[in-house]
Amino acid sequence: MDLIIALNKPKDITSQDAVTRVKRILKIKKAGHTGTLDPMATGLLLVCINKATRLASYFSNLDKEYRAVMKLGETTDTQDAYGRIISQIEDIEIDRTAIEDTLKSFRGGILQMPPMYSALKHEGQPLYKLARKGIEVERKPREVTIHDINLLNIDFPYVKFDVVCSKGTYIRTLCDDIGKKLRIGAHLFELERTAIGPFRIEDSLSFDELKNVDINEAGIKGIYTMDKALSWMPEFKIDHVTGGAVKHGNPIRNLTLSDTYKKAEGIRIKSPDGALLAIGSFDPAKDIIKMDVVLVT
Repeated sequence: MDLIIALNKPKDITSQDAVTRVKRILKIKKAGHTGTLDPMATGLLLVCINKATRLASYFSNLDKEYRAVMKLGETTDTQDAYGRIISQIEDIEIDRTAIEDTLKSFRGGILQMPPMYSALKHEGQPLYKLARKGIEVERKPREVTIHDINLLNIDFPYVKFDVVCSKGTYIRTLCDDIGKKLRIGAHLFELERTAIGPFRIEDSLSFDELKNVDINEAGIKGIYTMDKALSWMPEFKIDHVTGGAVKHGNPIRNLTLSDTYKKAEGIRIKSPDGALLAIGSFDPAKDIIKMDVVLVT
């Protein structure tokens, strides 16, 4: 049972709480998620179980899509609706064009200052624990990419928009920055993660649905084998002799590879009968495919 579960996380539980529930439902001991959703956020959370936990970083690196509701005229210390209000404007005088133009101005590479209320660590201590004590430490801005951002509707003081972004993007920080640029302040009011790479929210499972499916049955919505979950990676089939070497972590040599393999973030190494043996990557310095994760022994 080495699978990836596309879970639709409900509101008001942590991502780790969600993983714990999955473990309890499936009666397994080993599981982990591939990217945190704040307790106030809902939506897609990928949960890797058993051996699939070794693949978590590949999913964490994928682009994310969100549907956000931003509240204009208020800023909070957490940059979301769970925080303490620190500034407020009663009369908001701003038009749709200004909001739309401001959203568009964030497209592309931007610098974000990680919020104090985050799981990032300072000297081994999570920032949110320091923030709760009233301690603020110096952080360095990080570059993230907003691939696309689109206004959906406005119901003052609420603004709904969709955003496609790179890993590491804080949507609440994005809302705070948008509010600053509009000069009226803003915070994140609601958030749903709608996609992680090729995984979509409409193909995910609720806890109740997960309780009522046979996860070993093929073709169940929201349940993926390791091979299927990594289907965006190119596959490279090897013979049985090479397969023996791969099982020991040895690289594949004497290759003539296309750019598809050379530029890929990962390569699915498969046996002649299609079994997933390992995840490798091209090493241009040595002209080999090195083994990054060996899945069979």
